[in-house]
Amino acid sequence: MNKIVKDCKIGDNTKIWDYTNLYGCEIGKNCMIGAFVEIQKGVKIGNNVRIQSHTFICEGVTIGDDVFIGHGVIFTNIKKPSMKTYPHKSLLKTNVGKGAIIGSNATILPVKIGENSIVGAGAVVTKDVPPNSTVAGNPAIII
Repeated sequence: MNKIVKDCKIGDNTKIWDYTNLYGCEIGKNCMIGAFVEIQKGVKIGNNVRIQSHTFICEGVTIGDDVFIGHGVIFTNIKKPSMKTYPHKSLLKTNVGKGAIIGSNATILPVKIGENSIVGAGAVVTKDVPPNSTVAGNPAIII
């Protein structure tokens, strides 16, 4: 039952499974956070969001309402990591629009994912995803 929830704002009826690490984040109402998920400080998650197990959501990510995030999704907040610039002074932002679906094992670089978009399983998203579109592949392209 190892669960770390530190300095978080969590909405009513939100279910958080065991083996999670959440700190300094905001999670809306009626959400489900799966096992082995880490959500870092400053992350904002809307209402009715489902985040499946083994997902990592780093600082700088905002997720809108009614979003589904599959198993093992990884968000990043830098595009060119370097030990010379660590720790990073200005992390990049990622915004996931309302109603988006992100498939299992996708990697999301700092981008905007439009409302009602679908990111295919295993996609590597390096550029913004327009609303109401579907992307897949490495790098992800509109299909």
